[in-house]
Amino acid sequence: MPRTADYRASEHISAEKHSDAYTRPAFSVGNRARRLVWNICWLLLYRPSPRPFHGWRSLLLRLFGATMGPDCHFYPGSKVWAPWNLICADHVAAGDGAEIYNPSPMHFATHVILSQDCYLCGATHDYDDPDFPLISYRMTFGQYSWICARASVGPGVNVGDGAVLGLASVATRDLAPWTVYGGHPAVPVRERKRHPAASV
Repeated sequence: MPRTADYRASEHISAEKHSDAYTRPAFSVGNRARRLVWNICWLLLYRPSPRPFHGWRSLLLRLFGATMGPDCHFYPGSKVWAPWNLICADHVAAGDGAEIYNPSPMHFATHVILSQDCYLCGATHDYDDPDFPLISYRMTFGQYSWICARASVGPGVNVGDGAVLGLASVATRDLAPWTVYGGHPAVPVRERKRHPAASV
């Protein structure tokens, strides 16, 4: 089943002032200005903060529109492209180097773990369109799911409850609940024992 894009740049950015579609901005001036301010905040206040200051980094993300549940642990080397598109329940963790590229909303349920240097890619380009517009997708990560170190999740991929994406694996399709995946592209390896605290 084809994925439905949440945002398509060609529907939002006028071509009148930018004749070359490949160099045309994908987002509005307001969006780019907001991200500039956030990047300055990340560089000066978020990135240099001591590792145990999880509450401080959650506060900074909230100030830029993120929804952060209790006891989220975002480490200082983690990166969020658009905090206003970040929706976290409680106990969500993002290790150093974890990168969340979220032009559209990304939802993280309780106890999601994003290990070091993993990459969550929320957008791509429509290569069949001559204008090559950016398209982005809403994505969800189910409770107790784990994206292991250096693993990547492709645009529009949703991760089921308790799913595990193994070390340096690449998810190009939705991950089924309580299943361990590995490889390029990721394939099911085995079932995962259901966490006793997880809802049925």
